[in-house]
Amino acid sequence: MGEDSPAELVLRTGAAANGGSCVARHEGRVVFVRYALPDELVRVRVTGDRESYWHAETLEVLEPSPHRIDSLCSIAGVDGAGCCDLAFADPAFVRELKGQVVANQLARLGDYTWAGLAEPVGDGAARGWRTRVRLAVGADGRAGFHRYHSSELVTELRCGQLPDGMLDGLDGPRWRPGDQVHVVLGDDGTRHVVCTNRQQRRGHSVEGGYDAVQRVGQREWRVPATGFWQSHRDAAATYSAVVAGWSKDIGATTAWDLYGGAGLFAAVLAEAVGESGRVLTVDTSRAASRAATAALADLPQVDVVTDSVRRALGAQRGPADIAVLDPPRSGAGREVVDLLAEAGVPRVIHVGCEAAAFARDVGLYQRRGYTVEQIRVFDSFPLTHHIECIALLTR
Repeated sequence: MGEDSPAELVLRTGAAANGGSCVARHEGRVVFVRYALPDELVRVRVTGDRESYWHAETLEVLEPSPHRIDSLCSIAGVDGAGCCDLAFADPAFVRELKGQVVANQLARLGDYTWAGLAEPVGDGAARGWRTRVRLAVGADGRAGFHRYHSSELVTELRCGQLPDGMLDGLDGPRWRPGDQVHVVLGDDGTRHVVCTNRQQRRGHSVEGGYDAVQRVGQREWRVPATGFWQSHRDAAATYSAVVAGWSKDIGATTAWDLYGGAGLFAAVLAEAVGESGRVLTVDTSRAASRAATAALADLPQVDVVTDSVRRALGAQRGPADIAVLDPPRSGAGREVVDLLAEAGVPRVIHVGCEAAAFARDVGLYQRRGYTVEQIRVFDSFPLTHHIECIALLTR
């Protein structure tokens, strides 16, 4: 903290910013305020400063928004866990805020005008939707959730995102300091608890098995508890339905599933191209590729490749009719977008879980001649500021 930054301020908040804060101003300086809603008068504590802006967290709400409610997560908030940073806001209003944030990022970084709301996923319940969680273990051997941007842990395990009973019996000093505890509720009802540390790359199963059963439609995957699968119980089916709707009946014979993980979208694309077509699914994770190979063994048109997307695209000798990308939070970036454009892919479905990176990628596509046909935004992480965006682009 700089010498010029005050310890506390009283501020009137403005619009929601990307990342879960609201924008306020103090003597011309921008202040990003956490645990606040737009148009609230709040007393805040300054927690960090930069040359042109400060970060702060709300200590007291002097004039609350009509959309503020009692927190839906008992452990989140100032001096609590960093799990549910919007648990104090009406869930329907949160979807409005998320739509506004995405629209702002698209306008600023993507040169694209969009207006809409974040759509609910599944039944839209704000609580009890998460089926995968990772806990850290402190020096006292207790598992817990990190405080916001801190190594300190909250060892009360009743996060509002979790179904009742998901973490029963996992509290108390029973773990080795420095371990990570992965807990997964499989779609067959089995709870899996896997413990990892720096010395064990794979880790060991404490309860259940190492792989969890995940299902979408009639297809079943076995995904490591330490691997990637959508954390919302209904997200995988929701995104698969979007990809199916945007890929069917377009006459595609070749499809690329990039950053494909366990092959969720490869299964959809295999149906789109038919038995005589070809689907290439690419991911850097060997565990994900093994899961994809096993789950899609009945689809001979699917080739599973363990490699970087850049290298895999560089090795292709022909174009694809459609590509689906689900990159990490940092997005695909210029090089990958350029490779798709140079390969002449006429139809792209792009998935993004961070608004700024997604908006930047949308702008990159447009500069390479793509047109945005549709964008959908999903409230896949209720009680938090996080979202999932999916864009359909053609040229």
